[in-house]
Amino acid sequence: MAKRTSVGTRLYISVLSVFVVFATAFIIFQHTREREYKIDALDIKLQDYNEKLGEIMQMQKNWSEHDLDRYVDTHDMHGLRVTVVNMKGSVVYDNMYKNYNRMGNHLKRNEIADAINRGSGHAISRLSNTLKHTYFYSATAFPKQGIIIRSALPYNNDLAKSLQTDQHYLWFSLVTMLILILILYRFVSRLSDNINKLRLFATKADHNESLDTEDLIAFPGDELGEIAERIIKIYKRLQKTKEEQNILKRQLTQNIAHELKTPVASIQGYLETILENPHINEETKEQFLNRCYAQSQRLASLLQDISTLNRMDDAPVMANSEKIDISKMVNNIVKETALQLAEHEMTFCNHLPGGIEVEGNSSLLYSIFRNLTDNAIAYAGKGTTITLSAQQQGKLWHFTFSDNGVGVSHEHLERLFERFYRVDKGRSRKMGGTGLGLAIVKNAVLLHGGTIMVRNNPDGGLRFDFTLRSRQSN
Repeated sequence: MAKRTSVGTRLYISVLSVFVVFATAFIIFQHTREREYKIDALDIKLQDYNEKLGEIMQMQKNWSEHDLDRYVDTHDMHGLRVTVVNMKGSVVYDNMYKNYNRMGNHLKRNEIADAINRGSGHAISRLSNTLKHTYFYSATAFPKQGIIIRSALPYNNDLAKSLQTDQHYLWFSLVTMLILILILYRFVSRLSDNINKLRLFATKADHNESLDTEDLIAFPGDELGEIAERIIKIYKRLQKTKEEQNILKRQLTQNIAHELKTPVASIQGYLETILENPHINEETKEQFLNRCYAQSQRLASLLQDISTLNRMDDAPVMANSEKIDISKMVNNIVKETALQLAEHEMTFCNHLPGGIEVEGNSSLLYSIFRNLTDNAIAYAGKGTTITLSAQQQGKLWHFTFSDNGVGVSHEHLERLFERFYRVDKGRSRKMGGTGLGLAIVKNAVLLHGGTIMVRNNPDGGLRFDFTLRSRQSN
């Protein structure tokens, strides 16, 4: 397969071709224009001479041939030839050839014919039939006098050089064109480098090859190079993010499998014991079945929490938004957990003012306050107090949920909102926690446009500070 010409090369050849054609056409045009200008200048000079001679001949009607020869000789143009022709084409005077009968009729001479038709005419480098020499002719007609005066200069090397285009201009044009070609080559070369590197990047990215190569380290310092570098950096950042997400997904999958394995193994173990021992006493069988039921409840809670987190991950835009009375919701949670609070000899001090209304999803808002309450009941300690308060600041409600329990070591605080993270794994499983409650709390707060942070109280226990947007009145 033949190697394709690069985009940069094709662009360079195309632009260069257009530029060379344009430059060549311009040089030819300028060359022709300058030559015509010099020819016109010489023609005007000779026409002027013809006009002056015609004025003198008109004033002095009885000029002799000798007088005309003397006048022509006084001119400073070397080799000047002057011929006077009547309107019938016959030569009546010539300063270089005196045998007029042998000169023939001049009506068909180009310069003479143009002078008769248009008043003046010229001929460049025409051979004289009389003198057998090449001349530059310029003729002027004088109808009132019935004559045509033609002056001519020998078309020798000196005259030919004077009519040529200035060579300095041609060299200047060529040098300028060469410089522009080099600038164009440098520009297109840089453009081609960028395109080739982008193509290399695209090929490596398509084949999942490493992008940390020398070919992709630096780009030329222009706009396209800057754009190319940013594209590669964005792609690398996305790849890195994708890798991190894959790692998190693997870790999450491993954690889920590990968390599910414990209750499943317990249920399986109890049931196997019952099945393999048909004569087991009823009291032991009931105890095993109760433990199976407890593990099944823990398994159901775990699956429900995982489902809740997946819904929040898959649908970050909050759906089913409605007006929620937080004060009423918290009062219900206090009633629902009254038995658990009594078992742990705990007190729930609800200092929320009445009528706190928030726009949001009822299920997710409920999960915030219920999970914080369950977490405090499970880990704050026996005989502790839970305190919940709130203050409105502008469009936000600032909530403080705290307890005066054992608290958490400082190194664990930043990881409390991670999924399946536990400070004391053995105690957490024993208490029936799934390890997802605080992760659900954080995601639910963020989905409602709020923020949340956790810290230890100075006097002991945990403190959660979070915000929720207040309901906007219509």
